[in-house]
Amino acid sequence: MVSVQEILDFTFLGNSGNAYGLALLIFIGSLIVMYLFKTYAVALLHNASKKSKLEMDDMLADGIASLHSPFYLYLSFYLATYYLVLPEKLSHTLWVILLIFIVYYTGKFLQGMVKHYAHKEIEKRKSKDSQQGSSLLQVLSNFVSIAVWLMGLLFILTNIGVKITPLIAGLGVGGIAIAFALQTVLEDVFSAFSIYFDKPFKEGDFIIVGADMGVVQHIGLKTTRIQTLQGQELVISNRELTSTRINNYKKMRKRRISFNFGVEYGTPTKKLKKIKTIVSDIIKKEKLTTLDRVHFKSFGESSLDYEVVYYIDSSDYNIYMDTQENINLSIKDAFEKEGINMTFPTRTIYMAK
Repeated sequence: MVSVQEILDFTFLGNSGNAYGLALLIFIGSLIVMYLFKTYAVALLHNASKKSKLEMDDMLADGIASLHSPFYLYLSFYLATYYLVLPEKLSHTLWVILLIFIVYYTGKFLQGMVKHYAHKEIEKRKSKDSQQGSSLLQVLSNFVSIAVWLMGLLFILTNIGVKITPLIAGLGVGGIAIAFALQTVLEDVFSAFSIYFDKPFKEGDFIIVGADMGVVQHIGLKTTRIQTLQGQELVISNRELTSTRINNYKKMRKRRISFNFGVEYGTPTKKLKKIKTIVSDIIKKEKLTTLDRVHFKSFGESSLDYEVVYYIDSSDYNIYMDTQENINLSIKDAFEKEGINMTFPTRTIYMAK
């Protein structure tokens, strides 16, 4: 019968039975410690998050909770093999595998942080009824996530022994060629970032671009989509939007309105003077209006012409039209009561006998 001492003194692959026994104890002990850490650390962080307003506690707890059993098993295995004499290549391979685990879970945690804060900012803007930059914010978060994983990949390649300097240089040369091939696309992409940071308009704004007008529905990396007044969707490249003039009516705090009307030449002077008071009172009665002026402007071909200017404290087009409609109806009603006749184009011809 083999004794315990013989087992401990037995040597296999350069390690004694005593070393293997120690490695087994370290493996089991590490598993127990890591299980307790995962259980109590998550609970402590969740309790701490309830007492503080910091979101990092919850995120750390979620990050620890996302560590799966294979990670704990392999980490315990790696710690156990650390005390064994292993071939250099095998030891390096075990380290690279552990590194892959670490990079994977670190990248996953950082990606979760980026998406969390991006989603939080987007929801914050939605609650304020402002979609400004929401689409591009989502795109930026995706870019940052990709950058995190690329850095992790380069870190792993460096530890494997791959020389990344020539690789990066090769990517740089290839990137220049790709940039020339995709010059128009890249112009649109950079224009999208220009729109995001400069904020000439945002989603939900009513804009006029050349002969086209409508409400901005979506700002993407390459194009911006506008819902026109006729109902169709208009797709415009971001490069075009940053190289032309844009009228943004949503940013207009108040609207200046000027309109004209004419009365008959036979209207008495007394009533002509009264027209100014009538129109002024009508405009002042409207809730959102501020009267600028009412003037008997000119002698037209077939009418005595008045010009009216007022401001409305709203950028909403429908509110403007409703207000103007009320003013027009009130003027028509008041003129009918006063016996003032409005004109339409007429000509009087005198025939010589």
